[in-house]
Amino acid sequence: MNIQLIIVILLFVAAIFYVGRLVYKSLTAKKGCGTDCKCGVDFSKIEVPKADK
Repeated sequence: MNIQLIIVILLFVAAIFYVGRLVYKSLTAKKGCGTDCKCGVDFSKIEVPKADK
């Protein structure tokens, strides 16, 4: 087998693995919040200003 063909096959397999991993990660549910989305913030004590008419 030609060395160039082996390199191309290995790169192709690596690309398939990478894309499959990206798809799998985008479809699985996240266990927690790792970003600054404020999903754990308690907004019950925040006063909303009333509009004067």
